[in-house]
Amino acid sequence: MSIESNLKKLFSLEGKVVMLTGATGGIGSVLAKGLAEAGATMVLCDIDGAGMGQLEEEINGKGGMACSIGLDMRNMDSIRECVRRATDRLGRIDVLINCAGINKREGFLDVEEETYDRIMDINLKGLYFLSQEVAKDMMKRKRGNIINMASHNSVGMLGGVSVYGATKSAVTALTRSMAVEWARYGIRANAIAPGHILTPLTQVTWEHPVRSAYLKERIAMERPGDPEELLGITILLASDASSYMSGTMCHVDGGCLAGGKPWPYDTAY
Repeated sequence: MSIESNLKKLFSLEGKVVMLTGATGGIGSVLAKGLAEAGATMVLCDIDGAGMGQLEEEINGKGGMACSIGLDMRNMDSIRECVRRATDRLGRIDVLINCAGINKREGFLDVEEETYDRIMDINLKGLYFLSQEVAKDMMKRKRGNIINMASHNSVGMLGGVSVYGATKSAVTALTRSMAVEWARYGIRANAIAPGHILTPLTQVTWEHPVRSAYLKERIAMERPGDPEELLGITILLASDASSYMSGTMCHVDGGCLAGGKPWPYDTAY
């Protein structure tokens, strides 16, 4: 058997219906295209209708399969309608990837209730109830796979991200709850914790002379990650190659959690 056929058997997403929230974001759009190229039928979900239309057209234009469904993570009716439309159209959802999320960098004492509620509603409450709706259908089929996008801030904090960090810490706990409660129904749940990834939203941080230097000191590889560098772990978790993985958080952070750039030490090299 060839290397190509072995790898395809392990990692192919052919025949899998993948619902992806936050599909038009800096990370989401890269995952959408990469998963489609791995064979997945993509259900693109976002509040940005125009962006979804462009992404859908790009994927289908390259021979992939994608459809888009509007989704407001703060609206329960929108969540239920999104799941209903996806299952009506494609029959099932094999993999749910909760990638939608927002942040606003403010000091702990500067956060207003409106900001707190918005971040909590999208990053945590919306994820919770969307996962609940999708899991109900997965339970009927005794098979399913949920991937939650956590963050380095799930375990390590920066100044000015108190609410965001709280939601991402909670996402890791919810991932474990899903894995424990839903295993009997054949449902797996795992999380991905990206480190400091360069996207249009984080560009301002990486261009900041003080903050960029601060981050590079704390990343062993001394550079930001590219969204494309999250694709491999996502394909692994979405595919049957990870069939015995559940309740795990996978860090993709360039060695940040490991300890970052080491201090000077004696070595012959």
